Order: sequence, then structure tokens, then C-alpha cells
Amino acid sequence: MQKLLLTGGGSAGHAVPNLALLPDFSEYFEVCYLGTDGIERALAERAGLPYRTVPAPKLVRGSVLKNLALPFRLTHSVRQARKALREIAPDAIFSKGGYAALPAVLAAKRLGIPVFAHESDLSPGLANRLSARRCAAVFTSFPETAEKFRNGVYTGAPVRASLFAGDRGQALARYGFRGEKPVLLVFGGGSGSAALNAAVRGAVFALSGTFDILHLCGKGNAVPAQIGGYVQREYEQDMAAAYAAADFVAARAGSGTVFELLALKKPALLVPLENRRSRGDQVQNAQYFEERGLCRVLREGDLSPRTFEAGVRALAEDEALRRRLAAAPFRRGNRAIAAAVAAAVHAE
Repeated sequence: MQKLLLTGGGSAGHAVPNLALLPDFSEYFEVCYLGTDGIERALAERAGLPYRTVPAPKLVRGSVLKNLALPFRLTHSVRQARKALREIAPDAIFSKGGYAALPAVLAAKRLGIPVFAHESDLSPGLANRLSARRCAAVFTSFPETAEKFRNGVYTGAPVRASLFAGDRGQALARYGFRGEKPVLLVFGGGSGSAALNAAVRGAVFALSGTFDILHLCGKGNAVPAQIGGYVQREYEQDMAAAYAAADFVAARAGSGTVFELLALKKPALLVPLENRRSRGDQVQNAQYFEERGLCRVLREGDLSPRTFEAGVRALAEDEALRRRLAAAPFRRGNRAIAAAVAAAVHAE
């Protein structure tokens, strides 16, 4: 069986989609992973994948001084990746982007290893922009994004099949909810969101009379709380259960999250990340679906306990949004991506 090397990471948003593709890729390839010592390593090893670590420098947005050594560090990382690729000898590489992917993609060019990539966001990220011309194809979650690459192919988003297997009754029991009130799920990504955490905690007494609240606050962010109908978890490995319990969701607007919500038809209040270290991708993702009437958006600059409560209540009352969401088409890209990579590699 031919060997496929997955790469990409620096955040769960780059690593989780890679692992969502694992069942489909495994039908065609022996799969392994190359990345940094960051979150992608923990996720890949939990999935049982052979893992190889290489360093990867990260661009620090808004700071010229911190980026002065970036070219030299990247050159070192590419050398390390080239050595690893010679030893692993993959037949192809699949990159999900993020700074952790760049060394492997750049090293593959000189070794003649074909590279395929996937871009989840509406606007391409830096790593994929730098990688695109070295790729045999760049698959995309948004049809508009494919038009931005000369080798772009719209496939849809990779979404974990396991998310569709949640049982609502079991999920409610898991969190101690009785099913008498709608459930609001709040989360801000793998490491949590300080802004979202503060908003939901400030509004919890006002909202808990109407909703049961499942708050995934991020590692190290839990605070003492004894409030009826409010359940706090630092992290939830079984997101199928969290989604199955939820009637409504308040979350950041990373593309992985947005497409999961669309696939599962969960009405959502999106609070996109906005700061000088962000390239604005979450704002664009949120606006794209807001313009189509498939979510509500609360800008981070307007976020407060009061506006959060108002936003959640407006979401719960928006029956038109629920109808549009139920009727909205969704294209899960897992099978198309795996089949396209396999066809190209096996044809060589």
C-alpha cells in the first residue's frame, strides 16, 4: 500500500480536519503524520498515527522585530523536514495548512514528492498561499475560494463522521440536563476564548432561567460555579455528545466550527475572533453565512454580557433562520478529497 503523509497544525483548526479525513484516506493509503510538537502531535498520536516532529517557525502578526529571524529558522526547518521525508519516503503529502505544514511542503518540492492541500477558509491562509504553486491541487471548502488558485478544486469541507452519531438522550444525561429547557452550547475553540467566557459568565444568571447551558471554556479556564442548569467543562473530547445535546450554539467562527454547525443544522450565534494577530478569516467566514441567513453574528467589539444575552434570545426566536438552515445544502468533502488524491497518486 502506498504511503500518505499528513501535515498541518499549529492549531486544532488545522489538525482536526486532517484527522476527519483519516478514515477515507486509510482506504487507499498507509497514513502517517509530520508536524510540530504542538496540538497536532497530541491529536495524531491519540488517533494512533505514526508521528514525526520537525520545528516550524510561526509568523507573529504585527511585530517586525519578532519576525527578523524567520527566514533563517524556516531554512533550518526545511532541512529537518527534508531529512524526515527521505526517511519516511511518502508517495504523497496532504497539507491542511498552518505554519506547521510549510517545512514539509517546501521540502517535498526538491524531493519530487507530490503535494495536495486543502483550504478551509473563505480567504486563503498564508501557508496555503505560499504552498499553492507547489501543489498538484488545492481543495477548498468554499466554491469561491477555488477560483483564487490556478489549481483550485472545490470539494467541500472535511467534517468528522463521528459528529453525526450523537444521541440526544444520552447526551442530556451525560451533562445532567433533564430536557425541560433548550440547551445552549458555548465554546471558543480548543484553548477557549476569554471574551466568550466572560460574556457567558456575565449573562449566566439571566439565561439560565430559559436555557440549560453547556460551557466548554478551555483548558485552565474553569472557575468555581454552582448554578443550576450551568455545566462547565474545560474540554470535551466527545463533541458528538456536546452537539447532540445542543439546540443552539454560541461559538467562534473558525471554518471547521462553522461547517460542523452547517452540517448538523445547529442555529448559531457566531462571535468571530478579531484582534491584531488575526488575519480576519473568522470575520469573513461569519459574514459569508450571515449574508445567506444561516447564522447570527455578534462582533467581538460589541460583545458584553448584555449583548450576548440579547443575541442568544434573538437566535432562539429566529424561526426563519432555522427553516433556512434546515433547507441549506451541505457538501461534505471527505470522500471527494480522498478519492482525488488517490486517483492522482495511483496514476503516477
